[in-house]
Amino acid sequence: VQLVESGGGLVQAGGSLRLSCAASGLTFSLYAMGWFRQAPGKEREFVGTISRSGGNTDYADSVKGRFTISRDNAKNTVYLQMNSLKPEDTAVYSCAADFSPYTHLTSGGGTYQYEYWGQGTQVTVSS
Repeated sequence: VQLVESGGGLVQAGGSLRLSCAASGLTFSLYAMGWFRQAPGKEREFVGTISRSGGNTDYADSVKGRFTISRDNAKNTVYLQMNSLKPEDTAVYSCAADFSPYTHLTSGGGTYQYEYWGQGTQVTVSS
């Protein structure tokens, strides 16, 4: 199983980035997907999650209204659209996969719930 993130980079505060996570080696449509981030010196933090169907999402309060998760099961890819970025959003962003028997339920925010993880992509927001 491989999860490969892309799309990170340097952006000014107020800008936008779109991250992608391409999955291989698993039946993507059977997995709820999550995004997490980790800033230097801090613990990994939940960002958001999306159900297998893509019809339901859940977000951390810190990103609600600014970030949007979507997925394309035909392309085995999950996305994280980040708008109105702030310097405090600077972190390594990772996607994760959680095998789920539920088509329309999101996974939680606990890292222990996810079986597979990507290596992450760096997002840096300058002030």
